Amino acid sequence: MATGKLVVLMMVIMLEGTRAISLCDMNDDGIEACRPSVTQPNPVDPTPVCCDALKGANLSCLCSYKNSMWLPSLGIDPALAMALPPKCNLDMPPDC
Repeated sequence: MATGKLVVLMMVIMLEGTRAISLCDMNDDGIEACRPSVTQPNPVDPTPVCCDALKGANLSCLCSYKNSMWLPSLGIDPALAMALPPKCNLDMPPDC
């Protein structure tokens, strides 16, 4: 097997083994609970589980991603993500 193919195969194996993510103090379960509310084309209102997860999130950190390609790469619409905390009766940081 060529060295390049081996490196690619190793990277795929590593990525598959690390599917769980954490974003701004929200674990994978919290992100998944909120995903229907931050995904186009038909976002829904956040569930109580989503809002509970969001209460523990670092909202300043979330704000830092609003112009990043990181959220869209996860299938998250940044505008919907920024609108989510107020829907959960949470105040956004003033610098957001």
